[in-house]
Amino acid sequence: MDILRSLDRSRATAEFKAAILAYLGHEGSPLIETTRYAPRVKVVRVLTQLLAAEPELPVERVRLEAVSGCSDFRGTVTVQVGEETRAFDFVWCCQWRADEEGWVDAYGFPDQIRAAREFDWQCFQRWQAA
Repeated sequence: MDILRSLDRSRATAEFKAAILAYLGHEGSPLIETTRYAPRVKVVRVLTQLLAAEPELPVERVRLEAVSGCSDFRGTVTVQVGEETRAFDFVWCCQWRADEEGWVDAYGFPDQIRAAREFDWQCFQRWQAA
């Protein structure tokens, strides 16, 4: 599982790493907050991207302000790092990834299902410091 490899490489705090493992086990954690309903799989994709893209950050907690659509998940993740916060704007979009790969389904539409299955968390169209 990619998130576990990223977790091992990350400088996130032990408490935050434990919170991620609990979240993967379908438990809640005050260290992983969403401002509105978000599908768990999409939250895990953002957490994986955060750990993979920013492994040097000693993450203590996160807050996601995001909107989930059929093919996308977009918003901002605010990361608590000691006394400071860092924020990243993101767009995860399997339709964008399918377009990038030139994949179409039987009806001629971007094959979002294939993109999400094959690329999972690596469908980030945008990941940038806010």
